[in-house]
Parts: sequence; structure tokens; C-alpha cells
Amino acid sequence: MNNNENILFSILLILLFSPHQLNAETSANVGYESEYIFRGIAQEKSSASAGLDYSSNGFYAGTWAAQVTEGLEVDGFFGYSGSDESGDFTYNLGFTGYYYTDDFDDTYEEINLVFCYSSFCLDGAFGDYENFDGPTLDYTFVSASYVFENGLYVTYGDFSQDAAGSYIEFGYGFTVAELDATIKYISSDSTLVGPSGDNFLILSLGKGFSFE
Repeated sequence: MNNNENILFSILLILLFSPHQLNAETSANVGYESEYIFRGIAQEKSSASAGLDYSSNGFYAGTWAAQVTEGLEVDGFFGYSGSDESGDFTYNLGFTGYYYTDDFDDTYEEINLVFCYSSFCLDGAFGDYENFDGPTLDYTFVSASYVFENGLYVTYGDFSQDAAGSYIEFGYGFTVAELDATIKYISSDSTLVGPSGDNFLILSLGKGFSFE
């Protein structure tokens, strides 16, 4: 674990596990996906995940882990989110680090900006990829999403700089047996995942828990 990772996880541990914080807005989550796809790129077939989050007065921090093809992906994140008086306009500024065991992948670290108005969101990520023994790569990821009142949603995402490619995702979110469920179809172009592109049909299930 490098210095950036040590600093990040030290901050997360202080925020998440100090006694006075656990009396605030702290929650956990567990999930399962029939296939783990992140930003249009396949990570693992059949993946379980778990996370822990803390938020107070707009500030938040958390950690999340998931199975990948070899080992685990372990993420850490923190930031600030807010809204206008009506609640129609929301925003988020944060940092996310993606770290991996067993050399499945190298480290990604990024600044995140999200702006939403009602059911429409613009999401930007500006980061770098350590790229094992190669040169560090810079990337920008931008997505636009719209959620309909009936639970349907659509997302379009695109990479630029040292990364390239795009995908489109259609999904439907619903509740079954007290679980949050989503059925989604993702189509990734050939620039993102290979000569023929790729398509995925995925079922995801999740459950959140709040600590009072």
C-alpha cells in the first residue's frame, strides 16, 4: 500500500469508526451482481460486494469492496454534497481511490464532480492510472443519466484523454423481498472493450442498513 493509500484509509478509519461518529449517519450495504461491469468494462462474472458509509452536514466518507477476477477491489472515497433550498438541484465534489489485491489491476485515483437537476445528472471523473511499470495515464470520464418516475433509467458514459470509448446503459430499479433490485442492459463500443464491442444483461441485488 503506497503513501496515498495509507493517508486515505487512515482518514476513513478516523471518520468511520470514532465513537462519536457512529452515533451520526452511518450505514452499511451488501450487494450481488450477476456480472460486475464498471463504466462499461467487465470486472468479474458473479460478484459480491460490501460497503460502509458515514455522512454528516454534507460531508461523507466511506469504503467499498467487491470481488474481481483475481482478488478484491477495495475503494475509498470522501467528499461534500449539497443542494439548493428546493432540493431540485444537487451537487457533489469528492475523491475516489480504486485499489486492488493480487495484481488484478493497478491504482486509479480521481476527483469526482456531480451535478443533478431533478431526475437528470451529469457526472465527471478526472483521474490518473498508475499503470504498473508503464507511464502514469490520465483519463476523463463523463456520463449523463436520466431516471424516469417508473424506475427506468438511461446512462451514457464516455472516456477521453489516455482512455477512450463509450457505453450506453438501460435499466429498471425495483424492490423485491425488501431488497433493492436492478435489471440492466449495457452496450460497450469497440473502442472501450475490443474489436466487436460487448453487451451485458445484468441482475443486481442490494440491501442497506442504517446504524442509529
